[in-house]
Amino acid sequence: MSPADGAADQLLRFVDASPTPFHACQTVAAALDEAGWSRIDERDPWPTEPGRRYLVRAGSLVAWSDESASAPTDRFRVVGAHTDSPNLRLKQNHDVGTDAAAVVALEPYGGPLLHTWFDRDLGVAGRVVLRDGSEHLVRVDEPVLRVPHLAIHLDEDRKGRDIDPQRHLNAVWGVEPREFLPWLCKRESLTGADVLGFELMAHSVQPSARVGADGELVAAPRLDNQATCFAGLTALLAAEPVDGLRPMLVLFDHEEVGSTSERGAQSDLLTTVLERIVLAAGGSRDDYHRAIAASMCASGDMAHATHPNHVERHETLHPIALGGGPVLKVNQNLRYASESRGAAAFALACEQAGVPLQRYVHRADLPCGSTIGPASAARTGMITVDVGAPQLAMHSIREVMATADVDLYIQALTAFLAPQGRLPA
Repeated sequence: MSPADGAADQLLRFVDASPTPFHACQTVAAALDEAGWSRIDERDPWPTEPGRRYLVRAGSLVAWSDESASAPTDRFRVVGAHTDSPNLRLKQNHDVGTDAAAVVALEPYGGPLLHTWFDRDLGVAGRVVLRDGSEHLVRVDEPVLRVPHLAIHLDEDRKGRDIDPQRHLNAVWGVEPREFLPWLCKRESLTGADVLGFELMAHSVQPSARVGADGELVAAPRLDNQATCFAGLTALLAAEPVDGLRPMLVLFDHEEVGSTSERGAQSDLLTTVLERIVLAAGGSRDDYHRAIAASMCASGDMAHATHPNHVERHETLHPIALGGGPVLKVNQNLRYASESRGAAAFALACEQAGVPLQRYVHRADLPCGSTIGPASAARTGMITVDVGAPQLAMHSIREVMATADVDLYIQALTAFLAPQGRLPA
């Protein structure tokens, strides 16, 4: 990422480089490596000297700096996000027998807007594990897969049929029927017979772009939530050291399906890293709990901008504007983890950064989505505030946000990680 380019242009490249959670972590890791951060392995003894470090657990990543810490009980300031996005993924037995074409069976992951995946040029990417236990990231950015719509002439009422996720999402990828995995492995110079496990997913190969008048909008896949991954990474690298404070970035996988996995927000990933940092600094279990009690997390996830064609679907007292700045998200039923102390801290960060703050509340008569915030807050006991940047078309294969909001989001998260003046008690 070149610092000479604008934040929005850097975001476009970040998204295009990261078609899967595994690749998102690879992209973040490369930026941290370039900035002089050190990668560690969870299986190794924890380093006892202060430093700037990170670790990767499959599609999740944790990065932190304790260079400004002076005591084991020093507090953490955490920006959290998730690396996964709703998409279509290959079934384990994915080769569909047909005389008409080569077809690969796909199924939804999370809650994608399924109709947006039809008639798109799709690549395939993910992770494979070989017989020897080695893991390999694979990626084909060419238009290999295509999920075709039913022609209007074959639709009885010509209104568009309901999408059956079991039958209607299979992708055509050739004329002569053949097996997909051996073809993919040959492309990636892997021996197909040695692949014993895989997590493969489709992705749009249309490049991300600045669109609209004068490039005022960003159109890209996976803005939910790679825009936060990018903003959090940029904020971590830009944050000035604060005495007695440990800034941290945590990127979880599997948020879109509930966060219950070995690397999701309900796992031990974050709590284990936090505890090992404190213990390596010479602290005790009591010191660890003291540090957590003084710490705070901003759970970053994208927010719903008020849709100009569906204004009635929004809470009228809480309009959210594209280009209007970061969004503080509050839900009384704790679909968001925000409470007054965290809300005040983030509002102060926006004030110190000189950026506007918007406040979002979901309509009371509609079910509200959730984030990593409630899960992470419950797991760690850390004060948590849910925040985001406004966007349209959430969960579409191609989402939209304002170019200006990319930089405003980064500034707010940077100020949160490196607050000025006395920290709140």
